[in-house]
Amino acid sequence: MPFKRFVQTGRVAYISDGKYKGKLCAIVDVINQTRALVDGPESGVPRCGIRLNQLHLTKFRLRFPYTASTRVVKKAWKDDKLEEKWANSMWAKKVEAKKKRLALTDFDRFKLRHARSVRNKLRTSAFLYLKKQAKKEAASGAAAKKPEKKKAEGKKEKSKKVEKKK
Repeated sequence: MPFKRFVQTGRVAYISDGKYKGKLCAIVDVINQTRALVDGPESGVPRCGIRLNQLHLTKFRLRFPYTASTRVVKKAWKDDKLEEKWANSMWAKKVEAKKKRLALTDFDRFKLRHARSVRNKLRTSAFLYLKKQAKKEAASGAAAKKPEKKKAEGKKEKSKKVEKKK
């Protein structure tokens, strides 16, 4: 099945646009093909209709009956520990990182750029050191094997000379 997230009762969604941008809500009912009734009692989203193109569906789903009241949604939200699950998800971590980057000052961006530069220099020098060591080991291993090859070649040449004389 290609799709795993459906617009359905209990589906938790991230609001991407509008008055409640950046908050979580649960779909309580589907109004029509373009709108849904949502409720986010723990995140500060009141029960209201919202366009589906303003929602990003998450992998989380709450279990409550069709058109449940705010009280029931709140209980399901708490019982499922949705806030903890959301905080531990990669999506929430990326949203937080984006907020931090947007809040950086000019000096903070400079410090970050300098720290990355130092990190990359250390990483490059360590890589080049390891590469040099590997090259030395390969050269010493190849030097030990070369005389064996010469001996084998010498035997072949002697056998050819003996064949020519006959």
